[in-house]
Amino acid sequence: MNEWNIQSRAHACTACGRSFADREAYHTLLFDEKAEFRRSDICHACWQTQYSEGARDRKGFVSYWQGVYEAPPPPAEAIQKETAESLLRKLIELNDPRYIPAGYILAVMLERKRLLKVKEQATRDGQRIFIYEQPGTGDVFTIIDPGLQLNQLEQVQHDVADLLEHGLNSPAQESSPPPQPIGTPAPPPAPAADSPASGDAAVPNQ
Repeated sequence: MNEWNIQSRAHACTACGRSFADREAYHTLLFDEKAEFRRSDICHACWQTQYSEGARDRKGFVSYWQGVYEAPPPPAEAIQKETAESLLRKLIELNDPRYIPAGYILAVMLERKRLLKVKEQATRDGQRIFIYEQPGTGDVFTIIDPGLQLNQLEQVQHDVADLLEHGLNSPAQESSPPPQPIGTPAPPPAPAADSPASGDAAVPNQ
């Protein structure tokens, strides 16, 4: 089961197949299909006739929000240095468990910069999962909370900074040790009175 993914905004209504017009309002539904979360983008007319008032119980979706469709811009020139968002997309596409902590930190960075918005939280097998939306593109990011311990934050932040500066092919990344299972705490360090709480941990600048 892969909880960590991106689901792009559709360019047409899932229900009727009609293409969305630029700046047209649409409705996003999130379904929990046990193996994964599935999104459906619905035009306003189909929402009114099939999914509106009281339909959540009948149709089985677990979350709902509204958005405004933006037609894709012309292709831009390649950016040399990684941004937090482009790096997060690459890590999710790579689907390597080693990078789940880095992906979580990147998502927090983007949320603080208001480039991602939390739309839903869910729990699978005792593990917390965040559903983020990128408002500009409408893409939905499913991000695992790896349950980082205080003594793991510094290394993950260092890894994120290295990835942003050098990309996935940096020598530091190529020589990094095999991943530990996500959620398994490392041996505790000596207690420090000024250790920050995990929710207030500093993150590298983009």
